[in-house]
Amino acid sequence: MGCITKHYLNEFSILGVWKIEEDLDTLMNLVVLDNDEKKKYKGFSSNSRKLEFLSVRALLSELIGKDTKIVYNKNNKPFLKDGSRFISISHSHKLTAILLSTNEKVGIDLEYMRTNIAAIAFKFLNRKEKVTKEYDDHKYHLYIHWCAKEALYKICDKEGISIQKNITIEPFMVKESGEIKGKVHTDRINESFDLYYSKYDNYAIVWTKKNYEKIE
Repeated sequence: MGCITKHYLNEFSILGVWKIEEDLDTLMNLVVLDNDEKKKYKGFSSNSRKLEFLSVRALLSELIGKDTKIVYNKNNKPFLKDGSRFISISHSHKLTAILLSTNEKVGIDLEYMRTNIAAIAFKFLNRKEKVTKEYDDHKYHLYIHWCAKEALYKICDKEGISIQKNITIEPFMVKESGEIKGKVHTDRINESFDLYYSKYDNYAIVWTKKNYEKIE
């Protein structure tokens, strides 16, 4: 299917989502890999990981051009090689998402909503956070919390952040899509963030962006 959304958030930022329905050969024909990318691609043992890798580059090409290359730091955080934009990447099941901005740090996370998240909620929720008990909304509400915390973890780019202890999502009424607030508090960071969430089929997607100078 390819790119299913290409959304300009403002004049500086763009969000894209790719639905993986192609085979490896089809995706490979959509991208141009340099030697480093070819080496990384060949290192993947599973086809699913190869599909994710190629879908990221196909989506990036769709958003800002085939010449753009991704590099990674020691923590496997992605950057654009030319430094032209901040980037955040997420993929789950059959979807890949990329958030780009020329002047703000960004964080995005998407998750395919499986049924077992309630069993591990204690690992990422803290006592300040509230989740609805309504059966129809409970799972989605949990996934919004999870995705929001992952997005904030990415945007802060700090090692040693506990998504349970150091990241708190303020209570909110769950809807199909909306805006929520989150806070990251550690010895080095004390920042509040606006986050935006939505649902696509059985996926939860949350993203955030903020002027990087404000994140110490």
